[in-house]
Amino acid sequence: MRIWGCRTRFYLKFVSCHIKSPVLNLPLFIARKLAFSKEKTFSRLIIRIAIAAVALSVAVMVAATALISGFKYEISRKIFEFWGHIHISDTAYSLSFEPKPVKIDQVFYPSLDTIRHIRYAMPMKVLGVETDDEKTIDSHGGIEHIQVFAHKPGIMRSKTAMDGILLKGIGKDFAWQHLEPYLKQGNVLQLSDTSASRDLLISQQTADRLQLQVGDKCVLHFVKGRDQLKRVFQICGIYKTGLEEYDRKFALCDIRQVQDLLGWQSDEVAGFEIWLQDLRDLNLYSQYIYDEILPPNLLSVSIKEKFPAIFEWLQLQDSNEIVVLSLMLAVAIVNMITALLVLVLERTRMIGLLKALGENNRKIRNIFLYYAAVILLSGIFWGNLIGLGFCFIQDHFHLITLKESDYYLSYAPIRMEWWSILGINVGTLLLTLLFLLLPSLAIARVSPVRAISFK
Repeated sequence: MRIWGCRTRFYLKFVSCHIKSPVLNLPLFIARKLAFSKEKTFSRLIIRIAIAAVALSVAVMVAATALISGFKYEISRKIFEFWGHIHISDTAYSLSFEPKPVKIDQVFYPSLDTIRHIRYAMPMKVLGVETDDEKTIDSHGGIEHIQVFAHKPGIMRSKTAMDGILLKGIGKDFAWQHLEPYLKQGNVLQLSDTSASRDLLISQQTADRLQLQVGDKCVLHFVKGRDQLKRVFQICGIYKTGLEEYDRKFALCDIRQVQDLLGWQSDEVAGFEIWLQDLRDLNLYSQYIYDEILPPNLLSVSIKEKFPAIFEWLQLQDSNEIVVLSLMLAVAIVNMITALLVLVLERTRMIGLLKALGENNRKIRNIFLYYAAVILLSGIFWGNLIGLGFCFIQDHFHLITLKESDYYLSYAPIRMEWWSILGINVGTLLLTLLFLLLPSLAIARVSPVRAISFK
């Protein structure tokens, strides 16, 4: 009769403890002993590779989610802070033509920004198509701000060059806190009560093209009917949003200058810009304002409807995120399956011994699933450490730079969404363990007689 030595006596001892004390979780106990054993085996290399693969996968998933979320947030924030979330204007209004004036004396202005919550019935959509059914939706927030605006296209000329410009007139109700983060030089417009200001706020791109600096004077030419009008402005500040489409076109001035150029009265504007407290309410408030608040001659349009191409491009990033997460999760699962099969093959004699002592396949399978969970948790820990460390470094030092003319940003932004990171960790753990159930069924095929006599 063969004497098996210390390892066999170890298993016999703790199996007997398990029989005498049912409270003891034998699969977990053995898994912990195997996982933290100092014994040098071939499987140790496989385990290290599996931990590294899981760590790399989790790190890439955490970093990719933070980068894509930051990218979408920063682009959206720039667009919304420059334009607002919802525009109210005449139904025939278009930026390409002379706007039709709207009376500033409206029932919703300026009291609209006192709305803090609404409950409204919205048409239900099936596959993107509206149906006759409705669902009641509560808003997440209210309306933060409303302000007036007016536009007038013209030609801007300096001493060295000239270029087309779209003059955007703003009033004293303009929310400067949205634009001040992008102010590079000078100051914002100073609007007095007595007379129209001659100050002009231009973009960095316009300043570079026309070789203008803060304090310089420039001439703007406009067409009114068959007449040509000329106005002299002084550059008071220079801004840069990084959105080339906007920076190339727009300059800000006193709305009274635009009203004078258009031949409007002081109580006439092109429309109203609205900011919301929560972006998730964009479609809800756009529909609510149009249906319940506006008169028939006015129209409300969300910024997503006004510039759909940019937001469709941003939505494509969601597909990229899904692809990255799926590939990294597949890498982690494949490596863990390989590691589990190696562990099962290496511990064939232990499996046979436990079966001979009366343990069932389910409990023996649990030993290896617990073992795999230890490996997974180690990989997830190091993956979070690497991924979050990368995000911290990128957020503070901007190591990854971008071409601003193509991506609207000069560096890759980071935005940490902790629920997403928690979902990545929990999802990786649960999905990987679920896929490991299949290779763990190989334990049932191990014969106790053959395993014990295996040399």
